[in-house]
Amino acid sequence: MSFVRSYLKKNSVWVHLWLVLFWLAVGIGLRFTNLESKPPWADEWATLVFSLGHGFRDVPLDQIISLDALLLPVQLDSTTQAGDVVRRLMQESTHPPLYFILTHQWLKLFSPQSGLVSIWQARSLSALFGVLGIPAIFGCSWLLSRSLVVSQIAAGLMAVSPYGIYLAQETRHYTFAILWVMASLSCLIVTVRHLQKNVPPPNWLMLIWVFINSIGVATHYFLALTLVAETFVLLGFWLPQILSRLGKKPLLEALFPLPFRRIGIAMLGTFIGCAGWIFAGRDIPDNQLTDWIQHGNPLGSEFFEPIGRLIAWITTMVLLLPIENTSSIVVIISSVVLTIGLLGLIFAVVKYLAKSTTKLNSLLLKQVIVRFILAATLLVLAFAYGFDRDLTLAARFQFFYFPAVLLLVAVVLADNWQSIARGWRTKSIVVVTLLISFLGGLTVINNYGYTKPDRPDIVVPVMIEAQQLTPQIPVLVATVHKNHEQTGEMMGIAWEWQKMGSEVGDRDLGIVGANGPSPLQEYPKFLLLHKKEDSTVATRNLYRNLDLLPRPLDIWLINFAAPDELEQNGCSADEYFKRKSPGYRYRLYHCL
Repeated sequence: MSFVRSYLKKNSVWVHLWLVLFWLAVGIGLRFTNLESKPPWADEWATLVFSLGHGFRDVPLDQIISLDALLLPVQLDSTTQAGDVVRRLMQESTHPPLYFILTHQWLKLFSPQSGLVSIWQARSLSALFGVLGIPAIFGCSWLLSRSLVVSQIAAGLMAVSPYGIYLAQETRHYTFAILWVMASLSCLIVTVRHLQKNVPPPNWLMLIWVFINSIGVATHYFLALTLVAETFVLLGFWLPQILSRLGKKPLLEALFPLPFRRIGIAMLGTFIGCAGWIFAGRDIPDNQLTDWIQHGNPLGSEFFEPIGRLIAWITTMVLLLPIENTSSIVVIISSVVLTIGLLGLIFAVVKYLAKSTTKLNSLLLKQVIVRFILAATLLVLAFAYGFDRDLTLAARFQFFYFPAVLLLVAVVLADNWQSIARGWRTKSIVVVTLLISFLGGLTVINNYGYTKPDRPDIVVPVMIEAQQLTPQIPVLVATVHKNHEQTGEMMGIAWEWQKMGSEVGDRDLGIVGANGPSPLQEYPKFLLLHKKEDSTVATRNLYRNLDLLPRPLDIWLINFAAPDELEQNGCSADEYFKRKSPGYRYRLYHCL
C-alpha cells in the first residue's frame, strides 16, 4: 500500500491526466450509445427544421398531404444558408439563433447533399458539447476549490450524470448553454476571489465575462436566469461593504467601491450585449408555444407539486435508477434506493455546510455556489408561485444551475474522501454515489428513465397492426393543429412509418402474422386541421376533406382537440384501437 501511495504521489500529474481521459471515455460511451435509437419528439423536430433553414409553415394545413410532403422540411437542402436559419427562427420560433446556426453548419459538414436529415448526426453535436462539459467542469471546480480531488470527482459526476446524459442525447441546445453557464460561473468565482482580497477584478476578466454572458443568452434565453442568480451572489458581497462604509466614506465611494464599479460596468455591458436578444424574445411570434407552462393551480390544491418536481429534477442530476418502462417491483426498489441515496447526500451536504471554517476555498463554496443554487431554485419557485410560469414542468429548464449542483456535491464528496480517518467508510459514499450515477446513465440510454415525451415508436406498430386486418383500405391520419408542436408530432408518426419501411427494404410494410405476410399498399396520408378560436372550423374542414376521398377509408384521429362526430358521417369507431401513449391519444374509425 505504501508503494502505491508513493507511486501516485510521484506521478500525480500523469495519474490525474489519465483519470480525466478515463472520465472522457466514460462520458463519450454513455452519450453516444443508442444515440439514434429513441424517436425524435416535437422540440427536436423544431431544431432540425429550423437548423436546415426551413420552416413549419411550408407544411400545408387543412388539406390532405402525403408522407413525403409532411417530411419535406427535414429534407437536406444545400442551397440554404445561415441567414435562412435566422429568418425562420425570428418568424416562427421562440429561441435565439446561435445553436441552430451551429447545427446548420454541422449538418452541412457531415451530411450528404440530399435526402432526409440524419438524427444521429444532429444529436451528435449536442452529445459532443456534453462531452466537452467534462473537462469544463474540471477546470471550473479547480478555480473553486484548488483541489484536484474535487476536480476529479466533479468530472466523474459530469461524465455519468443521468440528467447530463439525457440533455446530451437531445437535438437541442442545452449542453451548449451549460458550457456558457460554467464559463460564467468561472468568471464569478475568480471575481469573488478578488473581492475576498479586496482587490479590483482585472478589466480583461470583466470583458471576457461580458462576452460569455452575451453569447450565452444568444444560445438560450434562460441563461439570463443564471445571470440573475449571479447578481444575487454579488449583492451578498456588495451590501455588507456599503453598510460598513456609510458615514465613513463619501457617499459615492461608499455606495460604489472600486471593485464593484468594475463589476457594475461589466453588468451594464452584459445588459447591452444581451438586450437585442431579450427584446427580440419579448416579441416572439406564435407565443402560444410557451403557454403550456401556465399549468395547474400551484397556489391551491397543487401547492406542493412544483417543489416535488424540483427536488426530483435536482436528484436526477446525480442519482437515477430504472423508474420507467419496467415492472412495478423494479420501480419500487429503485425509488427506495434513490430515496436513501438522496437522504445520505443531503445529510453529507448539511454536515459539510455546518462546519465552521476560515479557509478561503470553503468560504468560496458557501458564499458563491450555495448562494447561487439557493437563488436559482428560488427563482424557479418564484416563477411557479408568483408569475404563473411553472418551470418545474420540464426537467430541461433546470439546466441553468445544473453545473453548480455538481460542484456542490463534488466538494462534499471530496471532503468525505479526504477526511482525517481516511477509512473506506468515509470513502464509500463517494464510490456508491458515482456507481448509482453511472447506473443512472445506463438507465437513460436504455430508455428506463427520461424517456421521450412523444413515442411514435409505440403508436405506429399499433397502426400497422390495424392496417394488416384490411391491407387494401387506404389510411388517413388526422390531427388538430395549433402550432408547430403538432406538426412535429405528426412528423414523428411519418418518420417512424418511413423508418419501418426502410427496415423492410421497400414500400411493402408486411408483417408476418398467423396467416403469413400481409402487405400494406401505401403509407398513410396526413391531414393537419388548423384550430382557430372556433374549434368547429377544424371539424368542418375534416368533413370537407373526407368528402374528397373514396370509401372505404380508415381514419386515425390523433390528439384531436375538436369535436369529431364521425359516426354521423358514416364512420364507426373501432373500440379495440383506442389507445394512449406518451405524447399521443389516438383512435381508429372505419368509414365504409
